Amino acid sequence: MATNGELTTSGYIKHHLQNLTFGNHPENGWSIAHSASEAAEMGFMAVHLDSLFWSIVLGAGFLLAFRSVAKKVTSDAPGSFQNFVEWIFDFIDDNVRGSFSGKNDLIAPLALTLFVWVLLMNLMDLVPVDWIPEVAKLLGIEYMKVVPTTDPNITFSLSLSVFVLMIYFSIKNKGVSGFVGELTLQPFGKWMIPVNLFLEGISLLAKPLSHSLRLFGNLYAGEMIFILIALLFNAGLTLALLGGVLQWAWAVFHVLIVLLQAFIFMVLTIVYMDMAHHKH
Repeated sequence: MATNGELTTSGYIKHHLQNLTFGNHPENGWSIAHSASEAAEMGFMAVHLDSLFWSIVLGAGFLLAFRSVAKKVTSDAPGSFQNFVEWIFDFIDDNVRGSFSGKNDLIAPLALTLFVWVLLMNLMDLVPVDWIPEVAKLLGIEYMKVVPTTDPNITFSLSLSVFVLMIYFSIKNKGVSGFVGELTLQPFGKWMIPVNLFLEGISLLAKPLSHSLRLFGNLYAGEMIFILIALLFNAGLTLALLGGVLQWAWAVFHVLIVLLQAFIFMVLTIVYMDMAHHKH
């Protein structure tokens, strides 16, 4: 429940927004943080164990499920799950063909992986906010955030991976001179190289920032609304009933956000890869 007799409203919100953090504390050494302040004192190298755990579990589940379909695939009488997987493949294939004009066998698998993986991580936001954390508390785990895409460390990791691939394929297809030329000779020509480098450098660095922050911001805001609605369940019968209606309505609407953000992340990846394969 919202306060469960111990937490205030603000304490409840802060508790649900706190990651299970492991790092090197100045006083306690390598340990798990027991408060937000202790986690902050661990510094930059602290690890969010819950975000990593759910990311790996969902990613492994995706790979195992799709592998099982690939091993049992049939054209005679395909089951519902095989039809669903084939529909996803067709959906990804259509988007890659429509947005990517180069030739690279990596792009479609990359788009498929990112779309399904991000979608699964986003879908965790539809699990009632207290269910898994309460189970974790019974197991002695104080903090448990279950939506990896509400953690900027996860979204930045994904976007930086795409960014590194974009730089790699840009240099591979255009050469070092071609890639540097894009940053220094556009849009004003060779006489304004410093200005070109400044403008193109900002544009280049903005790609991973916008790629990650768009996903993080939308999912974080959605999680926050679910937490605020959950507070109503501990504020009397009338507000609890209102909370149930609001939670259902927001969950229905949030399904669109969950799908849309996974789709946008995938499409931007395809577009960035397409830009990396163009000579100009």
